[in-house]
Amino acid sequence: MARLDKQFSSDKVEWETPLDLFNPLDEEFGFTLDVAADSTNAKCDDYLTLSDDGLNTSWSGVCWCNPPYGRDLSKWVRKGCVETWNGVTSVFLIPVRSNTKWWHDLCIPFGEIRFVKGRPKFGGADQGLPWPLAIIVFRGKPILQNKPKHQPEGSGV
Repeated sequence: MARLDKQFSSDKVEWETPLDLFNPLDEEFGFTLDVAADSTNAKCDDYLTLSDDGLNTSWSGVCWCNPPYGRDLSKWVRKGCVETWNGVTSVFLIPVRSNTKWWHDLCIPFGEIRFVKGRPKFGGADQGLPWPLAIIVFRGKPILQNKPKHQPEGSGV
């Protein structure tokens, strides 16, 4: 049992995204903001750091998020899901936590789930992470401004 405990635990919660995983996603989505970064690992010119408090800052555009993999992981996923209503698309790289309530409440009904094949080696790691990973895409919903209260008769809408 000790082997499993050691294998699936880590003192580190922040992992730099491998470029071979990030670059194809950036080509597909055209990221404008990295919402969980620092100056050494940011994947976009614009990024939010720990002191910017990405969980309590409004996101914009198309966001990349490789959040800290600690206890606040579900808060990051919830934030990405909520930001869709502001027209924001966010793409997450997270460990698969399919046995959790938040995975079933947020990822399954609202996200597009893409499982990552293999064990990508993150910056600063000696080997690939030992747990399964997924890309979760929360696509921004259109912002409806000045929505009419009713449709005129005969408008066909």
